[in-house]
Amino acid sequence: MATVQTSMDIALPAPSHAAGDAALPMALLELELSLDRFSGGKDDFAAFIRSVADDIGGEFLFALPASGLIEDCLTIAALRHGETDDKTPMILIVCLDQDGSTIRVEQPSERIAGLRSFAEAFVGVLERF
Repeated sequence: MATVQTSMDIALPAPSHAAGDAALPMALLELELSLDRFSGGKDDFAAFIRSVADDIGGEFLFALPASGLIEDCLTIAALRHGETDDKTPMILIVCLDQDGSTIRVEQPSERIAGLRSFAEAFVGVLERF
């Protein structure tokens, strides 16, 4: 039986989150459903991700050209979600594939560790002001 591959991968919660935390998986499901609505292109990507972040109670951080940082990715956007009194916010990296019409959420990995660190530093700067 062949494995079915979808055009979107959903990031798993970081290991530091409690296994019983149902709010974060629900947010990821909500994110997945929201990203399925994308029908734009490169020029619409950042505005669409900003809108999705607002819809799921997250915060749009930035969008930038991928410039080879992530394979098969034209544009990268970062958002954070999950900030409450007892949870650390989760940084999510969303990619617009080279085709300009498919969006995916990158899995947490060593490959994007630098980009996640950059996003966390970006948040740190924003919180100082």
